[in-house]
Order: sequence, then structure tokens, then C-alpha cells
Amino acid sequence: MKRLQMPKFLSDIDYLILLSSFLLIAIGILAIASSGVDAEGFRFSDEYIKQIIWAATGLLLMITAMSLDLSRLKDYTIFAYLAVLLLLVYTKFAGRVVNGAKSWIGVGAYGIQPSEFAKVATILFLARYLDSSEQDGDVKRLIISSLIIGIPVVLILSQPDFGSAIVFFPILLAMLIMAKIDTRYVLFILLIILFTVILLILPLAGKYFLAPGNFLAIFYQNTKLPLLVTILLLVILALSVLGWFKFKKRPYFWIAYFSGVISIAVFLSAGARKVMKEYQIMRLMVFIDPNIDPQGAGWNILQSVTAIGSGGLFGKGYMQGTQSHARFIPQQSTDFIFSIIAEEGGFFGSLLVIALFCFFLYRIISLIETTNDRYAALVCAGFWGMFFFHFMVNIGMAIGIMPITGIPLYFISYGGSSLWAAMTATGFLLGISARRYRM
Repeated sequence: MKRLQMPKFLSDIDYLILLSSFLLIAIGILAIASSGVDAEGFRFSDEYIKQIIWAATGLLLMITAMSLDLSRLKDYTIFAYLAVLLLLVYTKFAGRVVNGAKSWIGVGAYGIQPSEFAKVATILFLARYLDSSEQDGDVKRLIISSLIIGIPVVLILSQPDFGSAIVFFPILLAMLIMAKIDTRYVLFILLIILFTVILLILPLAGKYFLAPGNFLAIFYQNTKLPLLVTILLLVILALSVLGWFKFKKRPYFWIAYFSGVISIAVFLSAGARKVMKEYQIMRLMVFIDPNIDPQGAGWNILQSVTAIGSGGLFGKGYMQGTQSHARFIPQQSTDFIFSIIAEEGGFFGSLLVIALFCFFLYRIISLIETTNDRYAALVCAGFWGMFFFHFMVNIGMAIGIMPITGIPLYFISYGGSSLWAAMTATGFLLGISARRYRM
């Protein structure tokens, strides 16, 4: 008798990626169930039931994504990209306001967050561009890649949803590195992000951290000084660019490089201050010292750190968390879900979650190294940047070492849009793994 053989497609799937994602989803459902119980044992929320439904429907999205051959469909990814841009525009004008941002669309109690799906569609389209532009110069590729990323970022910032917007930048960096763009230009993007954040919080830093009448306060209160500095930077940038093209001397290049970084950061930070509310900017500051706003933006970090610290090595036990059940932790089923896991599971429970995420990310790197398809490798790099940033920032803000940005912990945080986006991305990864050896 012939032994039944598993179809080759299924046998080549990276089941370790599948297993680690399923385990994280299961942990998330358990943590969400615990977050819906109060100190007296009364269940006040059925969010875990909704999460189970979203996980089941997300499985269909995962299977669908896995069945698609991205290498044959890559020329059509522009339509997915344009579709999510239209959704983001629609959300801006007709969306529903949740947590201060008009970032949701839907009917009644049901809705989706288009920015989550914009990440996936943008990765697929940007990978297509980078794969087809190998013969172009690095500067051109950097500019066009930044525009592809920048359009959804501007639309999401206008909602304003700072947390979802900044995820696109690590995606861009990971894909530029994978595309072998000159390290100087990758660093250029990284420095722009860094200086944009610094310039964004400087006015509030002068208000809360420095003595009254300090330089920063005087500088930003005088409307002419920032404008004069900006004009000076632009003049320096223009002269150094002209000097580089005329004389090809390295000093001109580096002067243009750094003046360009600061100039772009000035414009981006000024634009962000126009659309972001002060409480959103305060979230970037309180990780430096949560006590500057202990009843406001700092409250989340203080309560989260308290809950995590109280868990000890082995935790208080499932459904036994005191901080979470007393509802001291804001947004405990979404942004600060990790604090519940750490309080009830302790250090070892937290370590399990971190280990599963690290293993998941490691398998994506392994997939990048083994796939024969350059486009697929670029897609994997984009998804790696997306998952890594969500993992790093969410857990980092829960333990007080990263700013509060409202980024969910993929697979674990409550929310249909984030779970569907994560499972769809995982489906694409599984499909790539099944076809990785195909030439």
C-alpha cells in the first residue's frame, strides 16, 4: 500500500512560525479574559469572546494570504496600496473618533482601523518598487521609497494617530537595508526620525524640565527666532549642495548631509505639532520622568511598572492580578496587556512571551536567508520591521523604557484590526516559506 504523502506546498511551510503565532494568540486571549474581571470576581467585559471570533476569522485571512503567490501578484500590489490610501482619506473625513484620533471606520459597534492594513499593503508595494529598481541610484531609490512610505504616514498623522504612523519608519529602514541601499542613506532616515522626535518635544521639555526663563522657552515663544534658524539651515543646505556638485569635496557632502537632516526634521516636527495634541506629545516625554505628569500621561507607566514589579518571579497566578483587577491599569487589554501577563505570570511568564516573539522574529530572518526570491525577501524584511517595532515599543512602554505611543502588542493585544493585520502578514510569511526554494 502507498503511504499518503502531504502535498509539497504544505510540507514546506515553516510550521514554527505558525506555532509561535498561535501560542501568542492563545496567551493573548487568556490575558484579555483576565483583564475583564474586577477585584470581586465579576466579569464586566466579554472582549475575550470577540478576540476568539477575530482569531477564527483571522485564520481565514491567514489561509487566504498563504495561498497567494506574491511573486506572481507583485505587479498588482499598487492597487492594494492605492486602496488603503483611499481608505485612509475616507477615514480622515468620515471616520470615528476613538481615543482622540479619527482612525476608525465602521457601523455601530463594529469597525476597522485602516492604518493597520495600510502597513501590510505598503510593505507589499514598496518591496515591488525596491525589487524592480536595482539599476537606479541609491539617492533616487531612497527618495521614491520615502515618498511611498510618506503618503500613508501623512494621512495617518492627520487623524492624528502618531503611534500607527511611526511604525512605517522601521519598516522603511528594514527594507532599505535588505535592498542594500548605502548605509549613509539609511542612517540619514534614522537621524531624521531621531531629530524629529527631539525637536517635537523640546518646547515641552523647556516647560517641564528647565527653570523658568530658560533658553528653550524664550526661543519657542519668539515666533521669529525659529523661522530665522530654519532659513539659515536652508541657506547652508543650498550652498553645501551647490559646493558638492561643483567641487565634489567630501566636506560639502557632509555639511549638506547634516544640514539636510536638521532641516527636514524641523519641517516634520513643525508639521507634527500642528496635527498632534499636547497630551500626545506628552506621551513621548513621560518615559523620561513619569512623575512630571503622574495623574495624566505618566499614570499609565507608573501603574504598569507597579503591576509588573508586583509579579515577582512566578507571578500571582492566573486571574489573581490585583492591579489589573482593581482596574488601576488604563487600557489594560490593549496597550498595556503585557503588564497583566507580567503580574500574573511573573518574570517567567514574561520571559515566555518575549522568547516566543524573539523566536518568531528569528524564523523570519531564517526565511529571508533561505528564500530564492528577492521580492519575497524584501517583503519578509518589511514584516520583520513591523513585528519587531510593535514588540519592542509595546513591551518597552509597559516597563517604562519607551514612550507611550498607543502601539498594540501584535497577536496579544485586544483588537480585531491589529490581530487581522498580524495574521494576514503571518499568512504571507507562511506562503513565502512554502515557496522559498522555487527559482
